Amino acid sequence: MTTPHKPLTDHRSEAAIELTARNFPSAQQEAQALRPASRYAGPESAYRLAFTDEAFLLREELRPVRMQLELLKPELVQTERGIESTIVIFGSARIQSPEAAHATLESAQAGGDEAALRRALMQVEMSRFYDEARRFAALVTERSRTLETPIYVVTGGGPGIMEAGNRGAHEVGGQSIGLNIVLPHEQEPNPYITPELCFQFHYFALRKMHFLMRSIALVCFPGGFGTLDELFETMTLVQTGKSRRRPILLFGREFWTRLINFDWLIETGMISPGDVHLFHFVESAEDAWRCLADHYGFDLPETRTGEFADYV
Repeated sequence: MTTPHKPLTDHRSEAAIELTARNFPSAQQEAQALRPASRYAGPESAYRLAFTDEAFLLREELRPVRMQLELLKPELVQTERGIESTIVIFGSARIQSPEAAHATLESAQAGGDEAALRRALMQVEMSRFYDEARRFAALVTERSRTLETPIYVVTGGGPGIMEAGNRGAHEVGGQSIGLNIVLPHEQEPNPYITPELCFQFHYFALRKMHFLMRSIALVCFPGGFGTLDELFETMTLVQTGKSRRRPILLFGREFWTRLINFDWLIETGMISPGDVHLFHFVESAEDAWRCLADHYGFDLPETRTGEFADYV
């Protein structure tokens, strides 16, 4: 009795597998399969594969390799997930949600400390920016779903304004990105970031680079040294032509004009008069979206932004 032949398609499939099969095991396969002899399994042994040896990777001389890894990991993950356009939300980690700010106020009122009460009242006033960041992130996430290229909200991944940004996207069923940084005082990522898009950095410079690599706009809420650092680096890159021009929106005219005397910078010749057009003041989530829509044409009729836009 003869054994029936397999269909020809099966032979082709097997041939295709053979043609594309790896000639060598992958690094992952090698790392998982490797079981060093007990004599060389101790922490002092140099027998480990270099890319599995944490002590080796953390050596001072390996800093260039670690920097390259911090550049590559977020880049590869975002590329694989098709993320092309982002809006970056900067702002203070110290701005509380309205609920938390009112709880702080109640505690201060009960304590009778005048200084604590003044701080708590200011926290309540500043908490409106938490709400606006939350509403703005939700607005961006919802409105951009219909665009050919969706827009993802990116924050520094921490509390305060950063939490509000990730929270707004999360609450409307969207994904968002968090670029967290290792700090001497431990900073946990806020719970609203998409886990697959929550990254941790050692190098501030590479973190700031990733903020800008895919960004189509920067939206800056009130903040301290860190927020100012991120804002002025972005404005410097645009001002000097090192980065393409993009909308830079400052939430809260009163805060920013009291903090930075832009007129005095012009008067003293420190910036050019036209440099104040690098940014725009906005007061609400709707104002901010309107600026973006005007710049990019998000809300134009389909015939003006679609396939035949070049002919209009």
